[in-house]
Amino acid sequence: KQFLHFQLHLFLLSQLHYLTDSMRFTQGVRNSQSCRRNKGICVPIRCPGSMRQIGTCLGAQVKCCRRK
Repeated sequence: KQFLHFQLHLFLLSQLHYLTDSMRFTQGVRNSQSCRRNKGICVPIRCPGSMRQIGTCLGAQVKCCRRK
């Protein structure tokens, strides 16, 4: 039981780190219309290597990406 609690704690910490990391790169884009206006596209999970994240489209899971 203690091991499962430890695993859950590690998972939650990694998610928190991921969310704060992705929030650091956003520039006010928070929905799909705003993403398109800023010449971006909505991509699930992460931006491809030739693109960078400029915001989010539908919460933290869907990224708004634009060419570098």
